[in-house]
Amino acid sequence: MTEPLTIYGDPGSGNCLKVKWVAAHLGIPAVWRDVDVPGGGTRRPEFLTLNPAGRVPVVVLPDGAVLSESNAIILYLAEGSALVPAEPLPRARMLQWMFWEQYSHEPYIAVRRYQLHYLGRAPEDLDPKLAERGTDALRLMEATLARSAFMAGETLTLADVALVAYTRMAHEGGFDLAGFPAIRAWVGRVEGELGIGPYAGPA
Repeated sequence: MTEPLTIYGDPGSGNCLKVKWVAAHLGIPAVWRDVDVPGGGTRRPEFLTLNPAGRVPVVVLPDGAVLSESNAIILYLAEGSALVPAEPLPRARMLQWMFWEQYSHEPYIAVRRYQLHYLGRAPEDLDPKLAERGTDALRLMEATLARSAFMAGETLTLADVALVAYTRMAHEGGFDLAGFPAIRAWVGRVEGELGIGPYAGPA
């Protein structure tokens, strides 16, 4: 790609940051457009024209094509790169974790973070299943990372990009990573390989 693509996203969203990180890591020119999700930015008519589902991130490609859903976007951007295994089984393992992230990780860790940090709700007012299932997700990650350097094996893939986004923010959702040493070491490895640096706090 020579012309820049446009990323519509909220800087506090891990799903949006995934797209920004992959584009930067692969040297893909990109222009970032802020969308204020808590302020209703995804419900405005001009945004709904881009994505009728009313969610970020959204990417507009140089030819005008529009793509949504964070993991679909990063897979599109990273095709043919070292972030996507070439062999079928390693690729499938990467996708396994990317599907799991959206089904069993993000709905608990990211949602609990959003309710505490952005909506200002008290922990005791939240559905206890958010904490229980989020902790279960972290336990599975910890066990996996005790056996391998990265989620899908010994090299960085999109599975790590997908999962690090909200894992490194998990404390803002009330999840203490102190008891997950393999996760904490992995977060540092992924941050280093992507060149994004340690998490500096909420946007």
